[in-house]
Amino acid sequence: MSQIDIQRAAVIGAGTMGRGIVMCLANAGIAVRWVDNNPQMLEQALAAVTETYAHNVRQGRIDQAEADARRARISVADYPAIRDVDLVIEAVYENLELKQQIFRQLDGLLQPQAILASNTSALDIDAIAAVTRRPQQVLGLHFFSPAHIMKLLEIVRGAATAPPVLEAALALGERMGKVSVVSGNCPGFIGNRMLRTYVLEARKMLLEGAFPYQVDAALQGFGFAMGPFRMYDVVGIDLEWRARQLAGKGQEAHEVQVDNRLCEAGRFGQKSGNGYYHYEPGSRQAEHDVQVDALVQEVSEGLGYRRRDIGPEEILERCLLALVNEGAKILEEGIAGSAQDIDRVYLNGYGFPADKGGPMSWADGQGLASIRQRLLQLQAESGAHWRPARLIDELVSAGKGFADHRAIG
Repeated sequence: MSQIDIQRAAVIGAGTMGRGIVMCLANAGIAVRWVDNNPQMLEQALAAVTETYAHNVRQGRIDQAEADARRARISVADYPAIRDVDLVIEAVYENLELKQQIFRQLDGLLQPQAILASNTSALDIDAIAAVTRRPQQVLGLHFFSPAHIMKLLEIVRGAATAPPVLEAALALGERMGKVSVVSGNCPGFIGNRMLRTYVLEARKMLLEGAFPYQVDAALQGFGFAMGPFRMYDVVGIDLEWRARQLAGKGQEAHEVQVDNRLCEAGRFGQKSGNGYYHYEPGSRQAEHDVQVDALVQEVSEGLGYRRRDIGPEEILERCLLALVNEGAKILEEGIAGSAQDIDRVYLNGYGFPADKGGPMSWADGQGLASIRQRLLQLQAESGAHWRPARLIDELVSAGKGFADHRAIG
């Protein structure tokens, strides 16, 4: 397979992610055809993109000629009109059956050498590739929201993804000005797989005695751009809630009961004016809301928890060590090529403090023997999920750190 040159692209989906991805491509000089089954949504999305470019001109970021050139690269299309593109990025709702249906259609339509990419944030790339006759041409391109602003791009390698396809994706990432990190295929890839363990600890601490503002204050004090509950307010608490409802599972877990109650009360986050915090009309300023503290207390006591004081040291310890231990498992499994790749994901996509170098670099600075000891202590207090990753045991025995480890293959 020779060098793949991406000149013409198509994007499927006119939601928030689709809009951002279309702009990333157009800004990089690539002609992009935009497809969505809902013409009205596509029209609104195109108007929003045009307004974003006008705003950039008003801010002095680009001139009018550049705005016009970028806008001219974007055209509305239907499926038959995209058959000659070099790359299609699917950016529809996180639903495996829907994505598979789209990939079947694309596979029958596009030239054999065209690359098919999914902007999934957690779904199985191999399960998507499996419905096509070209699994070697399929991979994940996980953009972070808002896609035209966030620097990180997780490039997800499927079991069959051909090396030239991966190289073309990396070249595209560079052209778009992204920090690109290659990830293996597993639920959540690198970033969201680690985030799940971090958020789980934060949610557990709400039930055990902390309040959202206390958890966020501890992590922001460490240097995070925002704590987990402020983050959920920004992205929308209802996204996971709706996904759980759709999947018909996960709604009963203790850890999501606070989220469920907030969503049932219409508190979806910043967009609705209330979430874990209160927002004045037109403001993005998160304000402490005592009603939320009362709700957290009611939920945790209703579930039979005896609340206790949880200080910032414990909040940091549990959230950071959850990140590090999961990162070690990701390295051990070869999902990430190096600890530096994991750190780049966390610095560029998740607001980890730049002066700490990323979670794996921070752990190396603490000393892995000390990290292992602290994990063993948590395991003794709270159970087997804290057992140190095998890689940590191996590196401690060899007197090495995460920075010394390279994944094979």
